Amino acid sequence: MDKQKAKKRIEKLRELIDKYRYSRHVLDKELAAIEVEDSLKKELFDLEKEFPGLISPDSPTFRVGGKPLEKFEKVRHPEPMLSFNDAFSQKDMEDWLERMARFLNFDLPKNSSECRIFSEKKLGGFYCEPKLDGLAVELIYKNGILKTGSTRGDGIIGENVTQNLKTIESIPLKLKRTQKKPEIPEETVVRGEVIIAKKEFEKINREQAKKGENLFANPRNLAAGSIRQLDPEIAAQRRLDSVVYSLISDFGQATHEQEHEILQSLGFKTNNQYSKHCKNLDEIFEFHNYWQKNRDKLPYEIDGIAVIVNDIKTLKELGVVGKAPRGALAYKFPLKQATTVIEDIKVQIGRTGALTPVAYLKPVEIGGVVVSRATLHNEDEIKKLGVKIGDTVVVGRAGDVIPDVLKVLPELRTGKEKYFHFPKKCPACKKEIFKKENEAVWRCLNPGCFARQRKYFRHFVKAFDIVGLGPKIIDRLVDAGLVSDPSDLFKLKQGDVLLLERFAEKSAENLIKAIILKKKISLPKFIYALGIRNVGEETGRDLAEYFGSIEKIKKASLEEVQKIENIGPIVAENIYNWFKEKRNLEFLEKLEESGVDTEKEKIRAKSEKLKGKIFVLTGSLEKMSRELIKERIRILGGKISESVSKKTDFLVLGKEPGTKLEKAGKLGIKIIGEKEFLEMMK
Repeated sequence: MDKQKAKKRIEKLRELIDKYRYSRHVLDKELAAIEVEDSLKKELFDLEKEFPGLISPDSPTFRVGGKPLEKFEKVRHPEPMLSFNDAFSQKDMEDWLERMARFLNFDLPKNSSECRIFSEKKLGGFYCEPKLDGLAVELIYKNGILKTGSTRGDGIIGENVTQNLKTIESIPLKLKRTQKKPEIPEETVVRGEVIIAKKEFEKINREQAKKGENLFANPRNLAAGSIRQLDPEIAAQRRLDSVVYSLISDFGQATHEQEHEILQSLGFKTNNQYSKHCKNLDEIFEFHNYWQKNRDKLPYEIDGIAVIVNDIKTLKELGVVGKAPRGALAYKFPLKQATTVIEDIKVQIGRTGALTPVAYLKPVEIGGVVVSRATLHNEDEIKKLGVKIGDTVVVGRAGDVIPDVLKVLPELRTGKEKYFHFPKKCPACKKEIFKKENEAVWRCLNPGCFARQRKYFRHFVKAFDIVGLGPKIIDRLVDAGLVSDPSDLFKLKQGDVLLLERFAEKSAENLIKAIILKKKISLPKFIYALGIRNVGEETGRDLAEYFGSIEKIKKASLEEVQKIENIGPIVAENIYNWFKEKRNLEFLEKLEESGVDTEKEKIRAKSEKLKGKIFVLTGSLEKMSRELIKERIRILGGKISESVSKKTDFLVLGKEPGTKLEKAGKLGIKIIGEKEFLEMMK
């Protein structure tokens, strides 16, 4: 076959394969057996291999390909990807309508018929559709060809997951031209959701069970985790699906309903057959009730309905509140619920100083996720519920948030339950707490509060070397009320973490495994992690070698600490005082209760080459890491100090040294470079 004939054949093959794809994955109609489609794809692949100059980026053979990525690149969205605020009741919806009326300077009457007129005339009614429980994505097409696919991220910047999105057959690689839209603009931006059908989810879990591997908790986490795999082959194996519901580019649409029609004509799979234009709140309530009762009839999971002001001009006029459009809401279904027992209640302190009581639960599965904590919100909520430690309670969750304690079941009390008394002072720093008039939240106003100091939290995690637990994740855990000090980390369950936004099944599992692995830690590193003022890694090692356990350090007198070589009077006093403070001793007890255990680190000198020599390191070293150099010094019988003194034998000088260099010069300490130092160790 010559090149000209091959070109015509390739064009026809692509057109026919896309026709079959669109019919099967978008219209849910099979025009030909899947084997026929596979056979056509094989012919196309062979022709493209023979004539590589005829390959184009919209070819069906481009759906799975390319090497696994090392990491995902960041992508800035053309416009912010907003998330909807939630409503859970008819009252919430009525309040929403009233807020919009006030914003539009419309005096909304109490008369329901007048409200209907406002909804229909001013807002153009509402477009309602099932709210998918999946992963939000954005697709950007250049001249009709898929160029970039990305996750929501923080709404401004997401991750480029184009390779993985190309594996989803319901996402067109090339936009369709229709009589209504014969010309495709230079750039087309659409948004939707990546999901996995319930039957595919069940099939994958059956396959997991046969392999003896862990089952996936729910379709949403499987879909989100699959899209965030660096290898597109994995995403392809998961049989993902997508539904597109938002057209960002201007195609002349005047209503949201028209957006859906245009999206379908461009070749996207939409929810049009399950959606409805509702004129007013009464019709919204009817639509909501219908899908609440019939949600099992849908091929995928939903957690409510999305309600959007239909008139696009008015929708834009209503604008944005925070990160959510004022003219759209997620009208959620009732919470997923389960019963369990409250084993304890503890107060968490957030970074703003807010005191939040959190119920520590007997682990329970709610909506496919095992959770061990639930929020009690505030002191008033505890009184309202009449909750006690030991109570059997109803716990529910909606969306990706820490669950709520909804109801107490007093009928199941045994008489051994205990009242919980809200603290009069901050549980962490023991300072006074304050509550404003007409506000339910108590706050610690001490800026130096132990629990509010993120810097300390990060120091602890770094010292424990917990892989994957960075500053942003720490902040999210604290803000969600899951932890208030580092000891809480070691009590977390996978389900607790999984409820946080942007955490998929695997990432939550990996984080919990990383935390569990660090429950056993060397005594020197543990002492360093405590964040005692002026106590670095080497001082931690000196304390560990001298005392051998935390218990002995607790009982040590100031004079005994001062006896340790390389520990001066000021540092000794800091150590002594730290172990005498009640809050610090309570923190140590919490760590012990959480299963953290220490072991003495023994490094026996293999040589006496550097025996008796004390080294201080300053600046950045190029040839070897600081940890490796310190280990080498100890193996050769030497010692490391964190500060320069008359006892120091050598100052090892790296790039950009600190004040230690000046002090060493004044004391006449011998200064050597990294090269000379390495020669010394040979």
